[in-house]
Amino acid sequence: MKFVLASNNKKKITELRAILSSLLPECEVMSLKEAGIEGDIEENGATFEENSIIKASVPAKLGYIGIADDSGLCVDALDGAPGIYSARYSGGGDQANIEKLLKELDPVPEQQRTAKFVCVMSAVFPDGRIITARGETYGVILREQRGEDGFGYDPVFYSTDLNKTFAEASADEKNKVSHRGRALTLFSEKLKGIIC
Repeated sequence: MKFVLASNNKKKITELRAILSSLLPECEVMSLKEAGIEGDIEENGATFEENSIIKASVPAKLGYIGIADDSGLCVDALDGAPGIYSARYSGGGDQANIEKLLKELDPVPEQQRTAKFVCVMSAVFPDGRIITARGETYGVILREQRGEDGFGYDPVFYSTDLNKTFAEASADEKNKVSHRGRALTLFSEKLKGIIC
């Protein structure tokens, strides 16, 4: 069975493919580009769920089973920001986002720098059926970056599951406890109930 992953983010596609192939080895996951779908999809929803469904609906309208995630970092001291705006928080790239986050959290003491990553996975079928699954992982925001791997806010997100930042973790370590890994585990179980 073929799915189209509604993303143009190469690192995210690699991560999602790795997790999905281990959970659903019988499924083939294509990128938007591989399916011949060009351009970015406007994310104008108010929640992770809404944005995930909006993105997955694009390939579904073309006859594919669309899969999408919407994910972000929610920091308690910032009332849940950057949230759904995580990728475009600063208007720049990953490094600019981290710098803005650290600046805003500068006066916040360590014990109040708690945060979580949230991921909502959605599948939209050509017939209109929708399934969603949500995963979360918890940690704290460090004052400085640590580690070389990962992407996004990984260098400043200290995972309480791993006792290291996501950027210090191997891909396998991160995938076992990450918001995306947890959402995909639940998502694959729901998907198996429909397609198997």
